Amino acid sequence: MNPVIKERYEQYKKEARRIISAIKRYDRIAIFRHIMPDYDALGCQMGLYTWIKDNFPKKEVIVLGDNHVTFTPRLFPEMDRVNDSWFKEPFLAIIVDVGNVSRIADPRFKKSKFKVKIDHHPETEFWAKASITDTTTAAASEIIANILLSQKGMKMSKEAASYLYIALVGDSGRFQYSSTTTHTFAVAEELLASGIELSKVYQKMYVKQLDDLKVTAYILNHFSVSPYGVAYYVLDKDIQKELKITTERGKENVNLFSNIDGINAWCSITEDPKDNCWRVSLRSKEKAINGVATMFEGGGHAQASGAKLNTLDDLPRMIEELDKLFK
Repeated sequence: MNPVIKERYEQYKKEARRIISAIKRYDRIAIFRHIMPDYDALGCQMGLYTWIKDNFPKKEVIVLGDNHVTFTPRLFPEMDRVNDSWFKEPFLAIIVDVGNVSRIADPRFKKSKFKVKIDHHPETEFWAKASITDTTTAAASEIIANILLSQKGMKMSKEAASYLYIALVGDSGRFQYSSTTTHTFAVAEELLASGIELSKVYQKMYVKQLDDLKVTAYILNHFSVSPYGVAYYVLDKDIQKELKITTERGKENVNLFSNIDGINAWCSITEDPKDNCWRVSLRSKEKAINGVATMFEGGGHAQASGAKLNTLDDLPRMIEELDKLFK
């Protein structure tokens, strides 16, 4: 095992042992994560699910939450659909990649008497009996992979490793974000050792359809750049309908601006008619933008955050706050 992984595991060891002990103790396990899932949330769920089933095949394990509009079933299987009767018997709830209760996709985690949380977002609420939060990691999957790889006598199958690798690649921006460290690469190396075929993984992750080019073309013809290098595009509900995309897919092109000289931060603003608001995805090259995100009912990582605008009238103020970072 890579010494970098061993060293980090020492920091997790006490809580990791409690988590593994709980997995061994419970015959019924439900894995939860945040709403509107991304690579990391789904990869954590499915990687953990597969690892548990590989090593404890008799356990009943379910994964819960909303499906993704494009990742399901291209990258990840559909989530389980179970009625409330399933939760009447004792079960272990494992919650991954989410820091606050309001964003957990299925509220039935509350029915568990023993809750486990593994996350890399700043901790704002304490509600788990066993919890590991490491904000220095690029992804929650980086923490989970460390724990699972460190269990002696347990196997890490190619399938489980693939899910965790997809999660790690997705949340680290293909290892480009500043949250990427030597530990991130050490975990990636160990996961690759399981026999993952990189070309197949990346093809599945980033494959596009012909209609996607129309969305990209629209954005490239309708984006704006502020005086201090904040690029942004707006997709209202009518444009989404015209482009045949959902609100969830509005942010998929946000990183078109990631390697453009003169652009310091970039964001997508997508109307969400269901919740009567505008969903914002924020990214930056160097400066931390999560402080601005918190001003607009959001938060996240230094260079990758989310926010919400209740009205498009708030957009100029948000861009102004981002501009202040680069003056």
